[in-house]
Amino acid sequence: MPQGDKSAYTDKQKRKAAHIAEGYEERGVPEAEAEARAWATVNKQDGGGKKSGSGRQQTPEQRSAAAKKGWETRRRKAASG
Repeated sequence: MPQGDKSAYTDKQKRKAAHIAEGYEERGVPEAEAEARAWATVNKQDGGGKKSGSGRQQTPEQRSAAAKKGWETRRRKAASG
């Protein structure tokens, strides 16, 4: 993701940044500085850009070998127990 690209942020994070930037601008901070501060605040509060569903289930091809092995083990134990 190139610097300045906001596509990884949720709509809620974008609204939050806009609201924070407005507050800075009302206090006399220049627009560019207000936007930079707003995004820094969102990043600090939320840990960066997070599309909703970022913790969604992975496909088996995307799992690491260790994750696949653990999943198979848990599945076998659940079936036998």
